[in-house]
This record gives sequence, structure tokens and C-alpha cells, in this order.
Amino acid sequence: MSVCLIGLGSNLGDRRRMLDQSVGQLARHPLVKVAAQSPWLETLPVGGPVGQSAYLNGALVAETSLEPERLLELLHHIEASLGRRREQRWGPRPIDLDLLLYDRVVRQTPALVLPHPRMTWRRFVLEPAALVAGGMVHPLSGWTVRQHLEHLSTSAPYVALSGPIGDQKAALAQQIAARSGARWIAEPLGPGPMEAFYADPAGQGRRRALEFLRQWPPLLSLDWPGWSVAGAGAVSDFWFEEALAFAQVWLPPPQQKEYDVLWQRARATVATPRLIVLLPSPGFREERRFGQAILDLAIRPGRGPLLRLDGDDSETDLAEVLAAVEAMR
Repeated sequence: MSVCLIGLGSNLGDRRRMLDQSVGQLARHPLVKVAAQSPWLETLPVGGPVGQSAYLNGALVAETSLEPERLLELLHHIEASLGRRREQRWGPRPIDLDLLLYDRVVRQTPALVLPHPRMTWRRFVLEPAALVAGGMVHPLSGWTVRQHLEHLSTSAPYVALSGPIGDQKAALAQQIAARSGARWIAEPLGPGPMEAFYADPAGQGRRRALEFLRQWPPLLSLDWPGWSVAGAGAVSDFWFEEALAFAQVWLPPPQQKEYDVLWQRARATVATPRLIVLLPSPGFREERRFGQAILDLAIRPGRGPLLRLDGDDSETDLAEVLAAVEAMR
């Protein structure tokens, strides 16, 4: 039998009855056993149209011999039987059943993504889930459900945008800061120095990498008093690990080793982001290499929540990040 974690929510009609009925239908299936169930917790809606009613949210642990795709089909069947219609993204709904974890399975198909791609930064998911499955491990982050919840509660209210160098990150960070009331931390080096770097990367690589270590830590310092101010937050258009990715791509191996020591020393002085937001790489070779190096660092176990944007539509990207910021509070 496989162990899975399921998130539940409702904000239309008799919310408690809808949730109870969905649990009952799931428990009556011959190949599913409900092993643990959280209490229902009331939460504010996140994302979607304004004016929605509050949700009741919960989580349950189930043991099943159904394959992940068959279990997801069962959840969708239960939703449909209780009146769920998928007409509006993040819109109001009588019932919502999300397959969050299925053992330590990692899968990405058009029909199913495991683990659930947004569970690691949604407080309304993690709070009830930690009550019944705090020790379950997220197979990509390497953290338990409880550790993810603790991260939301103890990390600095800080979102780091990352990806290849360009104006897209800065524009998005500025919009996020304006809409969320956060402080915008802008990368201090503009396009001019990068043009000079691309003209002579072998000659300027080390100088550029050392500039990162000189200019970035003061902007992200753990000593900034605003981290501890209720309601305050920040969004940067760079991620400190980008400096390490830069060194891995453009510095020769002996300089990489030297730089890694300096980077680790500086890393101890900067705030860890509550959420890393990764923009896609453009098509040309140098930026693809840099983007891949950043991705390799971002997906290492222990890095924390990661939101990967499609980059196809700026308004969609903005809505995704703003909903994530809301969900972390």
C-alpha cells in the first residue's frame, strides 16, 4: 500500500458538509483507507477573483493500492459528484481535492504533477498537513512537511527572483513590490557592465564575480531591521546563489575553488529567501548555460520552495507570484 497526502478545501455552500462527504466517499472506496484526518481550518482565499468567501481547509493521509493517476481520477470523480466545475482558475468552489504527495513519487505529465507544484509555500495547505503528516518528506526539497511550515514561519519575508541577466527580472520584481507593499532590492549592476563582460568574459569574469560578493551581501544582510517588522517584506531581482552559478559557468576550475570559499563566507551573512522564483532562460547559448547552472542550484535538496515561471505572459507571471506571496503569510 502506498501512503499519500491529500489536501481538501471548500468555500461554497455548506463547507463542512462538503468536506465531510468527500472524506466519506474516499473512505468507502475498497482500495483506499483514510489513516488520519486533520481538523477543518478556516483560511482567507488566495488569488483568483476578489470577494470570495473564506475557505475551510484540511488534509488527510490515505493508504491506497491505486496508482497515482487512478487516485487522481477518483478525486476528480468525487469533486464532480459534489458539484465542482472547473470554470475559473482559483475561483470559488464547493470542494477541492488535491493530491499533494504520493509516497516519494516524482512525476510530471499533462494530467498529473507530483509532488503538488505549489504545496511548499501555501500555508493553508501546510498547516493542516503538518498536523497529520508532519514527517512526510517532499521528494524534491528533501524537507518534511513540518520543516516547510517552519520555514514559512521563521524565514525572512523575502522573495528572490532568479534567472538569466536581463530587464525582465527587474520589471517583475518592481511590480511585485508595488502590488504587495514590499521593498524592492534592485541588482546594483546594470546592462553596461554586462556588455563589457560579454565582450571579454575570460578577462572580466573574475572581476565581475568578485563584484557580486562586494555589492550583494549588504543589500541582503541578515542585520537589516526590516526582516523582523510585522508586515514588512522584500523582493529582489537577483538571488545570491546566482553569483555561484556565474562562477561555475565562466571561471576556470582553480578560480572556481577559490571563489567558492569566498562565496560560502559571504553566504553566511545574507538572508535566505522564503521563496525562490525562477524565470526561464532565453535561447542563446551563454544565457542557457547560466540559466541551467542556476536551475541546478535551485533544485538541490534543502534550498526551500521554488516557483518556476513559464515566462510566456508577464501578467500571468505576476499573478502567480502575488498569489504565492499571499499564501505564505
